Amino acid sequence: MVTIGFHHSHEQVHPTALLQAARTAQDVGFRAGMCSDHFAPWSLRQGHSAFSWAWLGAALATTDLPFGVVAAPGQRYHPAVYAQAVATLAAMFPGRFWVAMGSGENLNEHITGDGWPSKPDRDTRLRECVEIVRALLDGEEVTHDGSVTVDHARLWTLPDVPPRLVLPAVTAATAARHADWADGLVTVNQPVETLRDVVGSYRAAGGRGATALQVHVSWGRSDEVALRTAQDQWGANLLPPPVSWDLDEPESFDAARGVVSEEALRRTVLVEHDAERLADCIAELVEVGFDEVYLHHVGQEFDEFFDVAGAELLPRLSAAFGTDETAGESS
Repeated sequence: MVTIGFHHSHEQVHPTALLQAARTAQDVGFRAGMCSDHFAPWSLRQGHSAFSWAWLGAALATTDLPFGVVAAPGQRYHPAVYAQAVATLAAMFPGRFWVAMGSGENLNEHITGDGWPSKPDRDTRLRECVEIVRALLDGEEVTHDGSVTVDHARLWTLPDVPPRLVLPAVTAATAARHADWADGLVTVNQPVETLRDVVGSYRAAGGRGATALQVHVSWGRSDEVALRTAQDQWGANLLPPPVSWDLDEPESFDAARGVVSEEALRRTVLVEHDAERLADCIAELVEVGFDEVYLHHVGQEFDEFFDVAGAELLPRLSAAFGTDETAGESS
């Protein structure tokens, strides 16, 4: 059984409109939600980047959906403050919140004025932060001196249901390297063979828990409209690591994107105007072995996508591999 959720992109949409989208997503049949945590958008064309932690409180309070967020501890967020935010949401909404802990991007983290560490150093810092956050969520007092410093930190409000600490990984190497600490895995749509490598490497390294897939979709009333939306809103997101890790301003992403080919865009985004074909494409990705799939419509307007999702897409996906009809009813 697969849970079908909706991804809420803070880089692209005002938080008020995004909150309404969360309610509408539940109404049309999505059973879960996740969101992004950014200080800046990837592109000037996107134009937003609200504070995800405040928004999550509102979204959890005004829907019945479980939610997750991808957010990097260690630089912009001190791990003790990060743990406090996670603990508070998990305490208020038992069993409905998870967090994916990544090593971050310079786009968001440079605002502290600290230098941007190398990838190995960021991985070391992430591992330390995971240990600190988990210890704090277990009620321990933590003092730590390493990539980050913690002085006698303790959380006074703890959740009854521990939240999952999930690994965000795009490559098989990252999935294997961090599998030992993760309570689950979340990745993004890529070629099927790449996804098999990512999930297989995670499991082979002892990775436990649910696996989740975020799928970028550009829906339009015609292929031309859908393609134009994807080019405008998601062209800057095609830059591969390490470039995407290291650029520090939306303007830099816009400058580096160059001319985005249609072929490259379609490899990253499911550009579609036919609900049956879109459902088939999503089902092929999910059949790699995912427990959860979060659809991210890359446009800034959702009405047409929600209409087709409720009327055609979600019923087709349910028929294809079964969906969790109760996930959004927990509280």
